[in-house]
Amino acid sequence: MTSPREELLPTTRRALLHRVATAQAEGRAPSLVASVLRDGELVWTEGRTCVEGHAPDENVQYRIGSITKTFTAVLVMRLRDEGALDLADPLEKYLPGTAAGDATIAELLAHTSGLAAETPGEWWERTPASQRPELDDVLGEKPFKHPTGRRFHYSNPGYTLLGSLIEALRGDSWEAVLRREILEPLGLDRTSAQPQAPHAGGWAVHPWADVMMPEPSEDLGLMAPAGQLWSTTADLARFGAFLLEGDDRVLSADSVREMRAPASPALPGDWNVTYGLGTQLIGGDGFTLVGHGGSLPGFMAGLWASEQDGLVAVTLTNCTSGPAVTALAVDLLRIVAEAEPRIPEAWRPLPELDEALLELAGPWYWGTSTFVLRPQADGAVDLSPLAGGGRGSRFKPNGDGAWTGLDGYFAGEVLRAVRRPDESVSHLDLGSFFFTREPYDAGTPVPGGVDPEGWRGLPQ
Repeated sequence: MTSPREELLPTTRRALLHRVATAQAEGRAPSLVASVLRDGELVWTEGRTCVEGHAPDENVQYRIGSITKTFTAVLVMRLRDEGALDLADPLEKYLPGTAAGDATIAELLAHTSGLAAETPGEWWERTPASQRPELDDVLGEKPFKHPTGRRFHYSNPGYTLLGSLIEALRGDSWEAVLRREILEPLGLDRTSAQPQAPHAGGWAVHPWADVMMPEPSEDLGLMAPAGQLWSTTADLARFGAFLLEGDDRVLSADSVREMRAPASPALPGDWNVTYGLGTQLIGGDGFTLVGHGGSLPGFMAGLWASEQDGLVAVTLTNCTSGPAVTALAVDLLRIVAEAEPRIPEAWRPLPELDEALLELAGPWYWGTSTFVLRPQADGAVDLSPLAGGGRGSRFKPNGDGAWTGLDGYFAGEVLRAVRRPDESVSHLDLGSFFFTREPYDAGTPVPGGVDPEGWRGLPQ
C-alpha cells in the first residue's frame, strides 16, 4: 500500500522521466526541470539539458513570469482578510488618480476589468523599466479595451495596479511585502525578485534551425507584480501545496479556496478553462486543476495542482518557446494519479457532535428531489443531492444556529432549520427553498401550498 511519504514506484518514475525527456527533446529546450509533490512531500524531480554532464535540479532558479501574479493575488487577499479593503471596491478608493479607477479590485484579480492586455509602446518584457516610470506610462491614454466586468481579457497592467495598491496600503515596496508576508513564512528561500545562483540563463531557440541566442533579462520595474519572480521547482511545489490547503500564517484555507473558485467567464474558445482570483483553472477528463502558467523572453513555467489527488507538478524551462509546459505538468499529474491513485484516509467518527445537528442528518426533499444532509467536523454540514451532481454545497456554521454556503450553487446563501413551537424541526430554509422531511409535506408551509387531496394514482 502506498503511503504519502513513500517514493514513487519505479514504473511511475520511468513514465515521468520519459515524458520529461520527450518534452525537452521535441521542444528543443536548452534545459528543462520538473518536480512532483504528493501530499506535501516532494517525491520526484528530473532535469534534462543540452549541456553534457550537467542537469538542473529542484534548487536551480528559472524565471517564472506570470506565476508571479498568483503571489500578488495572495497579498491582495491578505489585505481583504484584514479589512483593509473590499474586493468590490473600485481601485479609485485606495489608489486615486489612475485612469483605471473604475475597475474593482475583484475585476483586476480576475482579469475582467476590461483593461488592455499589454502596455503602450515597445514590448515591455524586452525593454528597460525606465520606459515606464509612472502608472500613466503603464496604462496609456485609453487603458480600457472592454467594458468593466463584462468579459475575461488578460491584463498585465491590471496586476501592476494591484502591486501599486499593495504598496500604497502597506507603505512598503511590493518586493519587501512579498518577502515578509509570503516567502519567509512559507520557507520559499529560493524565490526572489532578482536571480540568485544557481540560476538558468534565458535563450531563444531558432524555430527552423538547431541554434540559439541569449535573451535579455530586464528588471520589470512597475510591472514586477505581473511577472518579475525567479523560483525553483521545489519552492513552487510548496507554494502549490499552499494553494490547495492554505496556511494561517499567510492565508486561510477558506481564502485560498475562494481564490480557486471561478471568478470570470470561461476563456474564449475553451469552456474547460477559466480564471479565479489570481489563479487559472482547468477542468475536464476527471481533473480539476488550479495553478498558473508563466513566460518571459527566455523562460516558460507551469505550476498546476490537483486537490482531489493531493498532487502538485511544476515545469520550468529556459527558452522563449518550445515545450508546452502546462500540458507537460498536466501529464505529470495524470501519470501519477493513474499509476498510484491516492489512498484515502481511514474512516474515523467525528470527535463530537451536537445532538441538534444530528437531528438534522439524513434525507430532505426539495420538491420531489432527494437531498441528504451530513454533519461535518467543526459544526459544518454538507447538503447534496442523493444521486450526486446538481445543487449541492458545503456550509460553515455562523455561530447563531445557521450556516453559510462555502461552494457550489448555494455559496454565500444562508441555511436555517425552522422549528415549530414545540421545538421540533419543521423544515430547512435555504435561499427561499424549503427542504422537507417528506416530498411536499402537507405539515409544513410549502411555498405554493400542497394539493389537499395529496398524492394519487392515475384513475383507470
